[in-house]
Amino acid sequence: MNILDTMRTGPVIPVIVIERLDDAVPLARALVAGGIRVLEITLRTPQGLKAIEAIANEVEGAITGVGTITQARDFERARKAGAVFGVSPGLTPELIAAACGSALPLLPGVMTPSDVIAARAAGYTELKLFPAQQAGGIGMLKAMAGPFPDVTFCPTGGISAATAADFLALPNVACVGGSWLTPADAVAGKDWSRISELARQACTLARPALASRAS
Repeated sequence: MNILDTMRTGPVIPVIVIERLDDAVPLARALVAGGIRVLEITLRTPQGLKAIEAIANEVEGAITGVGTITQARDFERARKAGAVFGVSPGLTPELIAAACGSALPLLPGVMTPSDVIAARAAGYTELKLFPAQQAGGIGMLKAMAGPFPDVTFCPTGGISAATAADFLALPNVACVGGSWLTPADAVAGKDWSRISELARQACTLARPALASRAS
């Protein structure tokens, strides 16, 4: 799958931080059971790569990606662990070079128009607006649509179940990223049924902008 296909698989890509490796597989299974298949496992904890490997090997239907790519070496390590796409909070010449030499498709992070210009010059037209709310949220995305009509965004950062639909209604948004599908207390309590229900609710979010582009 290319990045755009991955973004279009569902309305929400959960941003997942694994604190305990034992939680990785049941958490991923709960999300997939609720209809959310694209999973971004971040490298924010030491368990990140092992969690990716476990999910990739044991969770049928999961499309396992790696998040928080900040170093060139992250690409190969994540690919070997089983990740099929990568997400970065930003984009540097080092990351561009590493991505070009990697088989791992990248969704790079941007925050400003200059970031978008640099990313597009490197060949990227599917981008993560991060942190979305701090970068201007819906207003920024509307402003970006004019000068960058060929760019599709996955806004991430500060988005909730209450605000996701407003972002998804924008014509340049294919999906959103968020952590509300995996609340810390539910994970700590191993309340996988609650997480499946949150995933089911997320799957009901309409994407009128995507339907409009496809028609």
